[in-house]
Amino acid sequence: MTFIYREHAIQRMFERDIFEIEVEETIKNGVIIEEYLDDKPYPSFLTLKIEDKPLHVVFAKNDEDNEIIIITAYYPDKEKWSNDYKRRIEK
Repeated sequence: MTFIYREHAIQRMFERDIFEIEVEETIKNGVIIEEYLDDKPYPSFLTLKIEDKPLHVVFAKNDEDNEIIIITAYYPDKEKWSNDYKRRIEK
């Protein structure tokens, strides 16, 4: 599996002090909480891993070339997510 980081992801990770190892661990060992199967050119997913601090990672999956494309990563806002960080709060 090859991890490819989009420029947007690199920029946001730098701004938020998120490291590649955290992103890759979230994808490998986290829980997919949302699926965007109609996204183009590849389906994408929102995954969550909670350790010291909850982390959300959005990535696309190119199965044909065995690539994981990192779109963005962020620490979820408690005001916008449920207590378990798995559901968006409707407002």
